[in-house]
Amino acid sequence: MSDPGAPAPRAPGLAGQTVVVIGGSAGIGLETARRARAEGADVVLTGRDQARLERAAADVGARETAAFDATDTAALGGFFAELPDPVDHVLITAGGPHYGPLLEMGAEELRDALSGHMVVALEVARQLAGRLRPGGTLLLMSGTGAKRVGHGLGIASATTAAMPSFTAALALELAPVRVNLIAAGFVDTPLSASLLGDKLDERRAELRDTLPIGRVVGPEDVAALAVHLMTNTALTGATYDIDGGQQFVW
Repeated sequence: MSDPGAPAPRAPGLAGQTVVVIGGSAGIGLETARRARAEGADVVLTGRDQARLERAAADVGARETAAFDATDTAALGGFFAELPDPVDHVLITAGGPHYGPLLEMGAEELRDALSGHMVVALEVARQLAGRLRPGGTLLLMSGTGAKRVGHGLGIASATTAAMPSFTAALALELAPVRVNLIAAGFVDTPLSASLLGDKLDERRAELRDTLPIGRVVGPEDVAALAVHLMTNTALTGATYDIDGGQQFVW
């Protein structure tokens, strides 16, 4: 016999909704897809590597996949043109940070570093205008590099500083679709491993010793925030830092 005083089971927060993850074959994108599925969503994964996408789709039970480069405007438009309506939420994790001395950057490299994330986000927004359900979400990813200017960071501080204003402006233009930005510090993902190489374990140990949370931020932490931003319909135009307190102990 059930306990009449027991709380009713919580309904899945994304039941009957569709979540598209652009850059969903690994790391934060894959973990967000996994969490969205656990909340009842159908998920669609995109990425550049078909084999990795197929493995990721089998892992999380994705509805479908599409392999293309998100910076290819024509391919991006073709993907959305063939995607069945409706779409509720889109997360963009494709792309990565640019580091290195400013004076060693060429003009084209500088343009790509400054505009890369914003150009992809804007092209996705154009495709979603009028298609995303009211109250749905476009989620962008950036970093907390704007909190610090230092040797080796190069253009990263400038690009991350621009993203919050870009997000807020886009939220006004896409309303009632919501637009939010997740700004992450170090996250223990395959991308981080590729950037740090044999210094990865050293960096993990350093963060465990210095972060206020006493551990390294993982992709599942960012995924939890992403799904919360999808389900909380009062949130738009804002930037949410997730770095375990890293910016306070630099």
